Amino acid sequence: MNTNDQAVRRDERTIELVYRTTTADMAHALRARNVHTAAGRRRRWAFPAAGSFGIGVGLLVTVTDGTVTGAPLGLVAAGVLLWVTTLFGPRLQARAFRGLLEKSGETRAVIDGSGALLTSASCEVRIGWAAQPRYVETAEAFVMLSEDKQALAMTVLPKRGIREPADVDGLRALLDTHLRRL
Repeated sequence: MNTNDQAVRRDERTIELVYRTTTADMAHALRARNVHTAAGRRRRWAFPAAGSFGIGVGLLVTVTDGTVTGAPLGLVAAGVLLWVTTLFGPRLQARAFRGLLEKSGETRAVIDGSGALLTSASCEVRIGWAAQPRYVETAEAFVMLSEDKQALAMTVLPKRGIREPADVDGLRALLDTHLRRL
């Protein structure tokens, strides 16, 4: 028996996933997190509103004043940056993880009654249900989220890593038993 098998409780069903986490997985999980957290929802309307305001005021000052100066251009640039962050933020954040994801290689995740055990080339971590008590299901993945306002801790479980199609329903049932679905 290896250490992974010893850590798994055998009194409940276990689901195993084997996958390589990609930047697309991370971007997808970050988007799902933004939809289901208060901080993410605020960013989704506040950034575009502030960006539009900055662009509008910057252009208005430039047009009415007739000169292109630093302050109006700064407002326009800040507004554009906020819009870019809104539209491409999760993808840009996910790209920051690329090197780490490549180093970690293939991940084996074993989900059981005590939580999730994730093992990769670079680490092994046990995540108890209390650490990430909520989850979101999307078409591509299950995303476990911490309880803090921004859900800083999250675990991505891509559905493509599930070996048996019936295990998707089993994983959903296991998560529903132990976590709150958002």
